[in-house]
Amino acid sequence: MAWSDLIVGNAWAQAAAPAANPSLGFTDFLPLIALVAVFYFLILRPQQVRSKELKNILGALQKGDEVVAVGGLLGRVAKVGENYVGIEVADGVVINIQKNTIQTVLPKGTIKSI
Repeated sequence: MAWSDLIVGNAWAQAAAPAANPSLGFTDFLPLIALVAVFYFLILRPQQVRSKELKNILGALQKGDEVVAVGGLLGRVAKVGENYVGIEVADGVVINIQKNTIQTVLPKGTIKSI
């Protein structure tokens, strides 16, 4: 008997891997369903609520409101357009920014208190 017969013989003598259970039940998917639910309630839902609130705030924006832009720019709204807002950052200095860059509308008188 040659060495190659021993090696090949041993390879053929290995047992076949057990077959996987082809019937998956509902309980097998419960961890995945729970993970998706946690992801929705902790990440997606709060983001949707914040987006809806910001859309309402931007829709109600009017001249004289005090706002903070995303970059930290603080000023008073001088003019409101469809896509752009003019913000007065100092006396007589008005800059135009995109409306969707407004992060927060502050209570009246906040700029004077800073």
